[in-house]
Amino acid sequence: MSIFLDSELSETERGDDALFRIIPMPLERTVSYGSGTAKGPTAIIEASDELERLTAGVEPCEKGIFTEAPVPCDGPLPEVMERLASRTQAAVEAGKIPVTLGGEHSLTYGAVQGVMRALGKPIGLVQIDAHADLRVAYQGEKHSHASVMHLLAEDGVRLAQFGVRALCQQEVDSRQSNNVFHVDAEDLVSRNLHAVDLPDDFPELVYVSYDVDGLDPAFMPATGTPVPGGLNYFQSMHLVEHALKGRRCVGLDVVELAPDGNAAWDFTAAQITYRLMAAALG
Repeated sequence: MSIFLDSELSETERGDDALFRIIPMPLERTVSYGSGTAKGPTAIIEASDELERLTAGVEPCEKGIFTEAPVPCDGPLPEVMERLASRTQAAVEAGKIPVTLGGEHSLTYGAVQGVMRALGKPIGLVQIDAHADLRVAYQGEKHSHASVMHLLAEDGVRLAQFGVRALCQQEVDSRQSNNVFHVDAEDLVSRNLHAVDLPDDFPELVYVSYDVDGLDPAFMPATGTPVPGGLNYFQSMHLVEHALKGRRCVGLDVVELAPDGNAAWDFTAAQITYRLMAAALG
């Protein structure tokens, strides 16, 4: 089994006491345009072997990184989501930070469900994404990648969205009815914004969901639904890092990488994952 950052980890850093729990989730069930997300977790983990230990001035791996076996993705989607929820719940109950690698964005529902069960408290979700993912259902599937945030909002998760630049009227309406905080890509990019304050009443406990299509296709073309006008790498990282100030990261995922044979994009997704771990340390 491949191990995240394998070449850099000591035996102690890769052991059961590790703070970060890598959970591969090769889910590809509701993709609606490009395909390939099932190969995302393996590509990220293999590319991570080329990362440096140091990122953003810290070494997250000093806290330990344990790579779990992939979550089986066969069977009905509700069962698949429950398998992932059981993993993230166990991680949080053990005082760890689950890091789920996708796979398509629908997996965030299962990951967050497990985190919420473990915490028993309201959480907020910071989302980097080209899409709002607030459709009630898409192509007849409520667990679609395009409706995952609708499901979470229904369950009381407070949302903060950054980088969106493709949405429908149903999602515009949902943002209003669900009190979704958002700053979209056109504002962020045209004004070169790297820091946006969350509302004062946004929960202290935060889950980060990073869809790689939040980046502009110039920086990340290897994704199923690329949309022009997106964020750059540092801008997206700074937005997440600022959002976490004064708050605690309780879990994260990196989703929607669809490897296309160019290792640069796999490495970019691995670097995003590792820097998000640094951000989670505060």
